[in-house]
Amino acid sequence: MWGSNTITTIDIWSSKIRTIIGYFDNESAEDFHILWVGITSSNAIRKGNILDMEEFKNNLDKTLEEAEKMAWEQVSWAYISFNSSSLDVIRNKWVVAVAGGEISEEDIERALDMAKNGVDLPNKEILKVIPENFIVDLEEGVKNPIWMSARKLEVIANIFSINLNVLNNIRKAVSDIWIEILDIYPNLLSSPEWVLTKRQKELWVVCIDIWWSTTWITVYEEWTLQFSSMIPIGWDSVTNDIALGLRTSTSVAEKLKIDYAELDLENMTWYIDREVDLSELNIGEEGKLSLLYLSQIVTARYEEIFYFVRQELKKVWKDGMLPEWAVCVWGWVKMKWFIELWKKNLKLPVFIWLPASKDDLADASISDPVFAAVIWTMILSNRYSVSSNVFSLNVSWFFDSIIRTFKKLLP
Repeated sequence: MWGSNTITTIDIWSSKIRTIIGYFDNESAEDFHILWVGITSSNAIRKGNILDMEEFKNNLDKTLEEAEKMAWEQVSWAYISFNSSSLDVIRNKWVVAVAGGEISEEDIERALDMAKNGVDLPNKEILKVIPENFIVDLEEGVKNPIWMSARKLEVIANIFSINLNVLNNIRKAVSDIWIEILDIYPNLLSSPEWVLTKRQKELWVVCIDIWWSTTWITVYEEWTLQFSSMIPIGWDSVTNDIALGLRTSTSVAEKLKIDYAELDLENMTWYIDREVDLSELNIGEEGKLSLLYLSQIVTARYEEIFYFVRQELKKVWKDGMLPEWAVCVWGWVKMKWFIELWKKNLKLPVFIWLPASKDDLADASISDPVFAAVIWTMILSNRYSVSSNVFSLNVSWFFDSIIRTFKKLLP
């Protein structure tokens, strides 16, 4: 299906690379369709930093080829979403004079540019500048000051930046497989934008992403991002704990964690003496494992994550005081009894987000929390991109396609 409204998004993270090709019937954020999803394992990147450039490029190329074959689309450009441990969010403000007595779009852009240029970020590049609110003369908390009468405009903005070498490596890898990057969205920003409702973002709510090697939290109030933070512990930390505690490989630890671990130690009286014979699992291991011991290892690490989340919420005085609860995304929240343990430790009601049940989504097998970032990146790119005419069949695209095809044939 050829058309200017076709959008390709690539979500890069530590263990998987996901590519989605979709299109929109109109400007509605909900009226989208998925042509195909490409998923490839990735062992060449950790915490957003590339460890093996050649393997990383091969993984990218593989997931694109898979999606292209099934969607009958030749991809020459894409939007990228990813997180990195080097991602920082800085809060800054700036005041500009209003020309002409009414606030125009140029005044807002000038205020945001000054707020961005007013921070010292050595060896970093700014990805996004998101306004938190505006102050129009002495009136605080203004969300959209366009065409308001004023003499001065002050903006309070969240500035997302990342290490320059990390970003350049991502750009080089994507460029080397003949894909043009139109824009990059940090998952810290893109996930909660789709997951959280307008009502939730109006009141205090926290969105929690438990990633492979990090955990990201974002707090919203009055429709704006109020606080964000990164905790350097994630799903991979649980796997490593099991591997160390049981003296086994990480692949075996991953399987045991997903298939047998539980987080409800208080109610595991029936479970206390149960064991699993490792030789029956076809994992190349022998001996018996106490399921209680396994669950104790997993629970201890999750409780540590919950503890640090509470410490971060205390920085904004919202520990246990969020009217719209905590919303959790990504597949790592689907552990058995996760919600019960979370309620106990965070002292908040918890909601695990799932995608809307649309037929095309179910057919494409993306009705899972792990697709929050890549789908919303597609929606953001449709909403805010200037133009998406790269798919028009022109001479430039034709030669790019030929070059990329021959590139794949080279040894």
